[in-house]
Amino acid sequence: MIQGFKEFITKGNVIDLAVAVVIGGAFTAIVNAVVSSIINPLVALFYQPGEDGKFGPTLTGLYGQQVTFPLGDLISAVISFFAVAIVVYFVFVVPMNKYKERQAAKNPAVEEETLPTEQELLIEIRDLMRRDADTR
Repeated sequence: MIQGFKEFITKGNVIDLAVAVVIGGAFTAIVNAVVSSIINPLVALFYQPGEDGKFGPTLTGLYGQQVTFPLGDLISAVISFFAVAIVVYFVFVVPMNKYKERQAAKNPAVEEETLPTEQELLIEIRDLMRRDADTR
């Protein structure tokens, strides 16, 4: 059981995932800061923020109330997602794939022996039974 766990951990998938989550979380803070200090002010040039600080197109509802669609939040979330995804991909996934390719080139996989098909096994059994019957 411990040997199986050791193989699972050393395959690299768990390590890749853990590193991506930790670095992705740390990088998210940087991306959020960039979005809130650069992107949001750019969007605010086109829309005036409401009383709650949200900005986007404002429409009048059926009962005369003002409704703001907070596009700034949506744009911020989309940019943050793509920025984090791009960095994680190019900083972690691409180098790890190249490392795995180099390791595979150094240690070529040994071709496993293929098992006989069901028909081949049946033919072999038939031949053994005939030979056994002939020797009696």
